[in-house]
Amino acid sequence: MLFKNLGLSDALLKAISQKGYDTPTPIQQKAIPEILEGKDVLASAQTGTGKTAGFTLPMLQKLVSTKPLHKRPVRALVLTPTRELAAQVLDDVKTYSKFVDIRSTVIFGGVNANPQIRTLRQGVDILVATPGRLLDLHGQGVFSLKNVEFLVLDEADRMLDMGFARDINKILALLPKKRQNLLFSATFSKEIKKLANSFLYQPVMVEAAPENTTAEKVDQWVYKTDKSKKTDLVIKLISEGDWQQVLIFTRTKHGANRLAQKLDKAKISSAAIHGNKSQGARTKALANFKSGRVRVLVATDIAARGLDIPLLPHVINYELPNIPEDYVHRIGRTGRAGASGEAISIVSVDEFEYVRGIEKLLGETLDQETIPGFEVTETLKEVKEKKAANKAANQRGRQNSGKKKSGGNRRNSRGNKR
Repeated sequence: MLFKNLGLSDALLKAISQKGYDTPTPIQQKAIPEILEGKDVLASAQTGTGKTAGFTLPMLQKLVSTKPLHKRPVRALVLTPTRELAAQVLDDVKTYSKFVDIRSTVIFGGVNANPQIRTLRQGVDILVATPGRLLDLHGQGVFSLKNVEFLVLDEADRMLDMGFARDINKILALLPKKRQNLLFSATFSKEIKKLANSFLYQPVMVEAAPENTTAEKVDQWVYKTDKSKKTDLVIKLISEGDWQQVLIFTRTKHGANRLAQKLDKAKISSAAIHGNKSQGARTKALANFKSGRVRVLVATDIAARGLDIPLLPHVINYELPNIPEDYVHRIGRTGRAGASGEAISIVSVDEFEYVRGIEKLLGETLDQETIPGFEVTETLKEVKEKKAANKAANQRGRQNSGKKKSGGNRRNSRGNKR
């Protein structure tokens, strides 16, 4: 099947052709006709499957079929969990609306709101937003949602993971009852199905691939080692393999910072991306990674959600996630668009249980190896004892720090009295 067989306008087909595409992906083939017919859609699709074009193209088709309303109130709303994904969705909207009369913009937190406010007051047809900034600016009366005809929840599973359920319900209450609803999620969990049932009307369910499967072209390996040897093993793999573009996942923001610093010291250019980084810093890190100025991007799960990095060859799990589905999201960053990819997990003894959970989800056994010089020498008991000791030491440090501050305040108070 070709895009021209899906019933899209010549203007949209021209934009698609300029993008270099002629054949729709499976999710596009399944979703676009249903959306064009005006049906609510519940779609299972991971980032990298072409899902954004899957909802953007039919949405544009239906919007341009009617004249723009006076002052251009928001007619289509796309909600995303992260700033990076919101910006990427807007890029796609602008790419495909190049030859039609549609205005679009994006709003998210972490940056000055004034430019966003000015654009909104000039009128836009399509608004891409993160929930927090949307509610903030709507509460200020900057724009109205009374004319919304399309609602898209993109990566709805991640929005729930990030605690946006209450915000989503608030936003739903602001929208007109008569509208078309589209929900895209990487997985169909009980929570997602409950959310879908709360606002989708007789939805059509479409799936690009079996639920919770990983890319067929991703080679997956598990390297067992001690926790203390993980950084050295990562450096060895990247250096000896001469890997030029590697995405590494850590569990925590501090862990991402520490690893990026250690890699830099080993002459491997790196940048960390996580929730504590400003939007400007995150955008710069991603741009440097895509351009090749930075070889390694170290990210937390939330910060990496929605990142679209074409032809990414290597993903490393420096620490395995405790939720098996998150492993699927992580390794789905590689092996896209028909290209092959490699996903490596560096696993210490306290993470062996996570490996079993991942294998149960995937329905397959992951290949495991030990590299000479990096054999496992720690026992699970030793790791737990070391972790407990470090936790206790950190607590004592915080308590001592609090006492010093308190003592200083008392001295200052006595001094003031004198």
